[in-house]
This record gives sequence, C-alpha cells and structure tokens, in this order.
Amino acid sequence: MPRNCRPVHLPDPVPVPEPQPVAGCDVCAALVRQREAARAAGDKSTVIDRNIELRRHPHATAVRA
Repeated sequence: MPRNCRPVHLPDPVPVPEPQPVAGCDVCAALVRQREAARAAGDKSTVIDRNIELRRHPHATAVRA
C-alpha cells in the first residue's frame, strides 16, 4: 500500500539551560567534571544524566535559626 503522507519532524523542545554548580560543593564540582569529560567524548547520554543529577542534588536553601 502506498504511503499517503510524509514523515513528521517535531522540533526540539524549548532548550533548558544547563544547571550550574553551587559554589563550594564538591559533589557539584565532580558532576560538572564528569559532564565535561562526557561531552568531550561525545557521550550525550551521560551529559544529560549529569545535568539531571545536578538539578536533583540537594542543597540547604533555608536559613536555620
């Protein structure tokens, strides 16, 4: 049966800026180093994984009295 329509090409979703490390946090710094190494190796999956980890990494946001 002949194809009646052409493939649909969806645009990339709105780009989200990469998360930035919190100054002085060793975990954030390690994740950024791993992300940059993965980017240099062309490993986009690991770059995305490290960005997710950076976004989810907890930091104290409330000031304790």
